[in-house]
Amino acid sequence: MLERIYSGPKPDFSLPAGVIDTQLHLYKEGFPAQPGGIPVPVGVPGLAEYRQVMEWLGIERFVITQGNTYQFDNSCLLDCLQEAGEMARGVAVVTAETSEQELQQLHAAGVRGARIMDLPAGAAGLSYLPEVDKQAHKMDWCVAVQFDGSHLLQHLPLLESLQSRYIIDHHGKFFAGVRPDSPQIDALKRLIDKGNCWFKFAGCYESSRSGGPDYADIAAVAREMAAYAPQRIIWGTNFPHNMAQKTEDYPNDAHLLELALDWAGNAATQRRMLVDNPQELFFS
Repeated sequence: MLERIYSGPKPDFSLPAGVIDTQLHLYKEGFPAQPGGIPVPVGVPGLAEYRQVMEWLGIERFVITQGNTYQFDNSCLLDCLQEAGEMARGVAVVTAETSEQELQQLHAAGVRGARIMDLPAGAAGLSYLPEVDKQAHKMDWCVAVQFDGSHLLQHLPLLESLQSRYIIDHHGKFFAGVRPDSPQIDALKRLIDKGNCWFKFAGCYESSRSGGPDYADIAAVAREMAAYAPQRIIWGTNFPHNMAQKTEDYPNDAHLLELALDWAGNAATQRRMLVDNPQELFFS
């Protein structure tokens, strides 16, 4: 049985005005799971539930990422964007077959990014990235790229070829484990130095080998990246934490945000991470 936590005691930390959550998924009744996707999460967590999290943490705007449940069907994303209005932006799944008409429809609805998910149940994997990059570049969108970062070195030529702004998602998901001095982190820094790569703090529990409550392995790399490129760090809740299958495994969003603030290291970097950097990517 899973009972999600949408609220709690007010956090001790204070946030700057304009906080943007750049990683969440929303679901709605009437939008079934598509072939190849994961089932609709228990309870169909949607905008009403997420608004409680916003109130709890102090989030003002957010970016809805197309969930694996819906694969290539962006209709639920469009419906959620319409319901949320100007406080929301979206990251959709598109391919070379996505028509100009659909791209314009997505853009008008608030989509500002395309998703690559090269892990089980992902709709468009890394093989789609060259064509998705072309579509995103044409629309002036970014691309959210998620894969097993343990293989980052072999994917370097592909990533270095991207024209669009892109995000290395979910702390890089280095499933095999890395340290701040690992070759993968040196490569990540070189990608950031090219000027079109961002790094997202979200879902630390999905790839941590050391585990909570402090996720020390993720923390070491996160601190390194925040110090190296504060202008390229963004953050997201990863609501509704789809990996959690039992109530006792459901993360506390206030604790996760507190960790991210600590990893950012100072108020200036925290503001960049929570407000300025995501504003540049999604709301400018």
